[in-house]
Amino acid sequence: MTPADETPDTPDTVGTGAPVELDKRPEVEASGHGKGIDGDESPEAARRRRIRGWVEWVAVIAGAVVIALIVRTFLFTTFWIPSGSMEPTLMGEGRRDRVVVNRLAYRWGEPGRGDIIVFKVPEGEPSMAVDGQTVKDLIKRVIGLPGETVELRDGEVWIDGEKLDEPYLPEGTRTDPADPSRATFVVPDDCVFVLGDNRGASRDARYWQHPCVPEDDIVGKAFIRIWPLSAFGGI
Repeated sequence: MTPADETPDTPDTVGTGAPVELDKRPEVEASGHGKGIDGDESPEAARRRRIRGWVEWVAVIAGAVVIALIVRTFLFTTFWIPSGSMEPTLMGEGRRDRVVVNRLAYRWGEPGRGDIIVFKVPEGEPSMAVDGQTVKDLIKRVIGLPGETVELRDGEVWIDGEKLDEPYLPEGTRTDPADPSRATFVVPDDCVFVLGDNRGASRDARYWQHPCVPEDDIVGKAFIRIWPLSAFGGI
């Protein structure tokens, strides 16, 4: 029995109790992989580490691409302005503004008057080509909402008999019908009536065979200009 104030011998003591120095040399893996006796990384371990690094980078890049595709397909997309029909709000020829479009803007809501929207080229209207690219979508401003009567009279827009205030247009802008005999439009349910801000040079609802845009054909709402940087900001 060992007294409380004495230290018992341990397996590291022999005879006189002097400690035995342990072998501190690094272990060498039987397979020859890992670190050698001198602590250097073996060629095989280095190769595996490089491969692991490349795999991690590939996974990161692939994940970023997938996220970008999801965002572009379901959330936001960019749109460049192919013509001058929305000037001076959005510049086309010569500058080609670029805007971000929110695809979910009308998933749980309705288009509002004054919204700038991107939509499919209306049925029966020819697609135009710009710089060798076919333009499949257009961008205009929402003027008339479902159930409203839009009248173009005296160079002004009238909604259900009331003159529409359009502060986004340059002073003196006139909005005349393409055909004087076709100056009144009744907007069907689930559709909107759209015009370009450049009323004198915009081929819009005034000219189309089907003058209203079905809400199902709306790609989304343009809400910010990202190019040129000097004009960056909300629209």
